[in-house]
Amino acid sequence: MSKTGKAYVIGAGLAGLSAATILASRGVPVEVIEAAGQAGGRCRSYFDPAMDGVIDNGNHLVLSGNRAVQEYLSRIGAKNALAGPPRAEFFFVNLRANDGKDFARWTLRPNEGSVPYWITSEKRRVPGTHAADYLKYAPLMWAGHKMRVDNVVHERGALWHNLMRPFLLAALNTEPAESSAHLAGAILRETLAKGGSFYRPRIAHPTLAAAFVAPALNYLNDRKSTLRLSTRVRGMALGPREAMMLEIGDASLPVGGRDAVVLAVPPWAAPDLIPGLTAPDDFRAIVNAHFKMAAPPGAPAMLGVIGGTAEWIFAFDDRISVTVSSADAIVDRDREDLAAAIWADVARALKIDAPMPPWQIVKEKRATFAATPSQDARRPPAKTRWRNLFLAGDWTQTGLPATIEGALRSGETAAALALRHLGL
Repeated sequence: MSKTGKAYVIGAGLAGLSAATILASRGVPVEVIEAAGQAGGRCRSYFDPAMDGVIDNGNHLVLSGNRAVQEYLSRIGAKNALAGPPRAEFFFVNLRANDGKDFARWTLRPNEGSVPYWITSEKRRVPGTHAADYLKYAPLMWAGHKMRVDNVVHERGALWHNLMRPFLLAALNTEPAESSAHLAGAILRETLAKGGSFYRPRIAHPTLAAAFVAPALNYLNDRKSTLRLSTRVRGMALGPREAMMLEIGDASLPVGGRDAVVLAVPPWAAPDLIPGLTAPDDFRAIVNAHFKMAAPPGAPAMLGVIGGTAEWIFAFDDRISVTVSSADAIVDRDREDLAAAIWADVARALKIDAPMPPWQIVKEKRATFAATPSQDARRPPAKTRWRNLFLAGDWTQTGLPATIEGALRSGETAAALALRHLGL
């Protein structure tokens, strides 16, 4: 293959940006085509009039052991864009448990190494649990693709309710009991099983766009790549062996045999461009709430909430943000009613005695595919039967649930296939 081929990346979410920056780093001419008016996909930031400031569409937590995240940020010159504690610490409050003075609170403090001696310490582990409880989750790490979590783990005591269910719910965005045991096991293998040094919490600072998107666009611009925003690919001409044409607006872009196409669009859009493609078709919602108020002094950067509508509270310099995963049960509720319910949890959890400040509710009805065994089985590989067409997205077969890490890895895989096709 000649080394003069061009790469078209359709979709400027993190999967597309991951693929595009890798291709550009190898000197490939890259053209990124994005239907929306801004890059970033679900990891976007924007100015919100109600908040009178820039907010993220949601709170996307990454962990220190996310290999693809670290490599992506290093590549685009943003390796210091994540903030977090020097050690793994997770703060929790149970809004149902009240000792007469305050709600029950505790801090999970794992040790850094892979031998989990922290589970033997009452001061480090979840209150009311025993070391043997944690070992009951080990079989998840070898679970088959057809197994659900509730087929493998039957523990439903304090550990399940106060750590494992909230943790898996955040990672899978699906009710853990019905989720894929294989995907849950993949998360455990890469985090809890490796020790605290692999799951120190990391949050984009100051915004998602500043950490993950703007530096990538600058990187691509510096390498003479082209970015087309507000440009939808309406169709593709697919020959017996190759993608031959991209239809955009009123124009057509020819795709040569020495070119490569990376399709990094959402799973509901991809089958419209590739007839017959099998992709996830069941999705779960996420609801995020933002409040224009600085958190009280001493508030943790991230607080897990048990027994409330709110699930994770994030404290920023200029706002308090809340994430509710697998939120199908509340996503259609009135926005003001939702804000009031979530603020009530925030006020109790952070001991705030003040009326609800200016707020914003952000709903993502199709935030991720449902992380069930049946939906996992519908995830296609990156390679297609057309030799110059490759797929990227957290919904492709990455081995992980729909996470930032999975999205970036999918871009790596698609880029590697495209580079091979291009003779690089």
